[in-house]
Amino acid sequence: MAAKDEWKIASTKKMAAYGFGYIIINYFLSYGLTYLLFFYENVLLLEAGLIMIGYVIFAIWNMVNDPLLGFFTDKPRKWTKKYGLRAPWVIIATIPMLLLYIFIWTPPTGDPILIFIWFILLTCLFDAAFSIYNEGVYAGYTNQFPSEYERRKSFALMTFMMGIGLTLMSVLSSILLAVKTRETFLLTSIVMVVILIPFCILQIAGVRESEEMKKMFIKTFESGEEKSFTTVVKTALKQKNFLVSLIGYTCQVTATAFINTSIIYMFQDVYGLSYSAYVLPQLLGMVVFCITIFFWAAYAKKHGFKKTYWVCFVLHGVTLLPLLLIPGNLIVIIIVQMIFNVFYSGEVIMLMPVASDTYDEVALALGRRQDATFVGIRNFFFRVAFLLVGVLIPMIHIMTGYVPTTALGAQNPIATFGVRVHTGLIPALIYIVMGLIFRQLYTLDGAEKETMVKKLKEAGLCNK
Repeated sequence: MAAKDEWKIASTKKMAAYGFGYIIINYFLSYGLTYLLFFYENVLLLEAGLIMIGYVIFAIWNMVNDPLLGFFTDKPRKWTKKYGLRAPWVIIATIPMLLLYIFIWTPPTGDPILIFIWFILLTCLFDAAFSIYNEGVYAGYTNQFPSEYERRKSFALMTFMMGIGLTLMSVLSSILLAVKTRETFLLTSIVMVVILIPFCILQIAGVRESEEMKKMFIKTFESGEEKSFTTVVKTALKQKNFLVSLIGYTCQVTATAFINTSIIYMFQDVYGLSYSAYVLPQLLGMVVFCITIFFWAAYAKKHGFKKTYWVCFVLHGVTLLPLLLIPGNLIVIIIVQMIFNVFYSGEVIMLMPVASDTYDEVALALGRRQDATFVGIRNFFFRVAFLLVGVLIPMIHIMTGYVPTTALGAQNPIATFGVRVHTGLIPALIYIVMGLIFRQLYTLDGAEKETMVKKLKEAGLCNK
């Protein structure tokens, strides 16, 4: 691997500024929409069947719009020479993304069909703005931080920032949602957006592109033959490492979505505790998460991205299995939360470094950078998470006789076991199986990766 002194290393300040964009994206992916199912099922009392249909439509829309929007934003525009390729799209999408998120929580009252239509319309509009924002931030990452050293350092820092920022936001949400009404869900969304606004401003310094990067985008686009959307997608999916990384990310997001969506059900229906009781497990879990980031960053430096990724996947899955059995004892809940956060931190700091390596490999195959399209393809895959969560959780509730309510401990034993299954068993199996698959099939490591980096520089596909 090229020594770090061969590169013009991005500053820690730039890495931190970029990290605010990472916090924003992961708030919406990991927390922002996780209450939707509970809100529409238990507060608005929308039938589980309609919720399933709504999630299917939402997921299909997500799958279609992400790669197309990525391809659309990949082409240099008149403003690229002055403002950059990625940064303008990030800024353009920010305000509609934040406003539409609030409107999701303002459905009409009464007629369930109107509520159903509102759910579909607002979630799809929000996702269009979010997709442009997400693809601008993630596509820019690969070029802003091209060396392994920068990717390891930057994502460790960003993950540390995320651990603190998202935990504090989630803690505040838990307190605000101790009483679960239409008004408290809306208030929570407004408070979260107010918190995110300064993050949006601070991240501009991170996504701003250098003159060298702007020139690289324009040069590589003008010098090579323009590729069609179909050609880009086919070429990307023919790269085994890219495909394995896509499936791994899909599994990670799906497992996390099951856990985060289910936690509010676990506290209310299984533990019989107010959701505000989740504050202490979250805070102590965050401490463990942040401390172990440094261990996993050192582990990755010694053993590489691949081994760190698959080891954390498998061990994270194993530590989720106790959720099938643990009682509503706060001490036990805290211990379990702290243990699986040890491995969650290592898994998270590898997500973008692994993805960025595969984007580099596909760029070599194409002879040009199409990173927003690569992110769009990646998003196409991980939208499976919304589909599976939106279908399987309501289906489990129907099969187990779950009764929508905001009362504590009101479910029958079969329904509470169903909640345990979609909180612990399903994500555990996803993590363990995917970790073993990644270990077996992913090869972009060691000498193969060193050769790729050398070719990238020779082809002019790196801005440093």
